[in-house]
Amino acid sequence: MSEYLLRDAAPLSDGDWQAIDGLVVKVAREFLIGRRFLDLVGPFGAGMEIVPVGVGEARKHIALTVIEQPFALHWRDIEASRKLGVPIELGPAAQAAMACARMEDQMILGALWDAAEKGVPVGDWHQADGPLQSVVAATQALFSDGFFGPYAVLMSPDLYTQTQRVSHGMGKMVGKLIADVAEGGMFRTPLLSEAQGMVLALGAYNFDLVVGQDLVTAYAGNEGLDHNFRVLETLALRVKRAGAICKLEG
Repeated sequence: MSEYLLRDAAPLSDGDWQAIDGLVVKVAREFLIGRRFLDLVGPFGAGMEIVPVGVGEARKHIALTVIEQPFALHWRDIEASRKLGVPIELGPAAQAAMACARMEDQMILGALWDAAEKGVPVGDWHQADGPLQSVVAATQALFSDGFFGPYAVLMSPDLYTQTQRVSHGMGKMVGKLIADVAEGGMFRTPLLSEAQGMVLALGAYNFDLVVGQDLVTAYAGNEGLDHNFRVLETLALRVKRAGAICKLEG
C-alpha cells in the first residue's frame, strides 16, 4: 500500500486494515449509482491530476476531483481489540464510505445534468401511460440525433414510485415496460430533485469515469487518545458527447 496513506503509523493490524478495506468497498458498492452504468477507466493512482477530454482543437484537460471523508476510531475500541480479540467497531468507517459514495454520485449526476443538451417534459406520471411516454419520447429524441443506446433511465424517488404499479392497458408493471426500453438499467436516486430524471445513451464514447485513486482509507494521526482516518478517492467524469443526455423535467 502506498506510503502516503501512512498505514504503518496506525495502531492497527493487517487484519484490521483488511476489515476496513472490505467494509468500505462493500458499503460503497451498495450505495453508488453512477458506477452501475458508467464505463470506468483506471485506476491510475493518486499521482494523476488531470485527464484529457476531446480531440484536435477541441481537446482540453480537466482536473480529477478529490473526494474525502474523515472518521475516527475510539481508543478503547482499539485497545479492546488488541487485548481481548474483540472486533473494532467500524461503523464510523462505513458512514465515511457512504458519504464518499454520495459525494461521488453528486459530482457525476450534477455534471451529467449540467451538460445535457436536450430535454423532454416529464408529463403526468400519475397517468397510467405517463412514465413510459416520457421515457420513449426521450429515447426517440436521442435516437433521432444518432445516439442509439443502450439507454439508461435515472429518476427521482417520486418518479420511481409511479413506476411501481400495474399498467392496466398492458397488464405489466410500469417499471417492467420502461425496463424493456431502457436496456442499460433503471435507477432511482435521491440526488435528483422532485419530478426530475435523465435518459442516457450509454457507451465510453459518450462519457466515462476516470479513476485516479480508487476508494481507500488513510491514517491521519491521533487526536488525544483517539485515532483519525480518512476515506478518499480521486476521479473525473468525462462527458465526450453531451447530446447523449436527455433531461426529464417539469
